Amino acid sequence: MENNVKKISIYLADNSEDKTLEKYFYENDKFDLVGKSVVGQDVVKDVLQTKPDFLVMEIMLSGMDGFMVLEELKQQLKNHMPKVIFISNLSHSGFVSKAMKEGASYFMVKPVMPENLAERIENLLEEKSESKDQKQLDEKISNIFISIGIPAHIKGYQFLREAVKLAVEEPEIIGSITKRLYPTIAEKFETSSSKVERGMRHAIEVAWNRGKIENINTLFGLKIYSSNEKPTNGELIALIADKMIMEG
Repeated sequence: MENNVKKISIYLADNSEDKTLEKYFYENDKFDLVGKSVVGQDVVKDVLQTKPDFLVMEIMLSGMDGFMVLEELKQQLKNHMPKVIFISNLSHSGFVSKAMKEGASYFMVKPVMPENLAERIENLLEEKSESKDQKQLDEKISNIFISIGIPAHIKGYQFLREAVKLAVEEPEIIGSITKRLYPTIAEKFETSSSKVERGMRHAIEVAWNRGKIENINTLFGLKIYSSNEKPTNGELIALIADKMIMEG
C-alpha cells in the first residue's frame, strides 16, 4: 500500500477463541489494528488513547459489557467517537435494537466472516464521507440564499435548495425542469409541482423586493441582474448549481 494512503484504524474487543478476525486485520494492508482486549475497562482506556476509526466489539466482555463501554466512551469522547460495530452471538432483536439506539453503526451476528466485516467498514466510511460532503453543500447553498435575501422560513427556500442539490448531482435535470425537477421535489415534500414552481418564484420575488441584487451580481462576478430584471426559477438554480460545481 502506498504510504500516502491512510490506513483504517481498528480496535478489536472480541472474546472469541477463534483469532480469524484479529489475524485478518493484522495482515491486511488497508487496516491498522491498534489494539485488542476482552476487558471492558481496558477497552475504554485503550480507545481513549488510540482513538481508532472503528471499534469492533462483542457485547459480553469482562468487567463492563459492550453497552457500558459504549456509554462511557460517548461521555468522554463526545464528538470524536469511533464508529462502533457490535459482533455477537446475542442476536435477539432486543440486543440489536438497543445497540442501534445507543449509537452503534452496525450489528453483526457471529460467526462473522472477516471479508464481510471489512466490506461493511469500508461502506460506513463511504457513507460518512458522502454525509460530510452533503452537509458542506447544504451550508454553501444556505449561505448563498441568505446573502441574496431568500428567507429560510418560506417554502420556496426549501424547494430551491433541493433543486440546487439535484442540479449539482445531475446538471442535465435543468433541461427538464417541469417534467423532472418540479415533480421530484414535489414528491419529496408531498406537494404538487405547481406549488413547487410558485414557491420558488415567490422566494425569488422576496429576494428582489429586499433589494439585494448587488449581492447576487457580486456573488457571480457579473452584473447580470437589475432591480427590474428577475431570473426565472431555472436560471437561478442553474447559476447557483454551476457555482457549486465549479467550486468543487
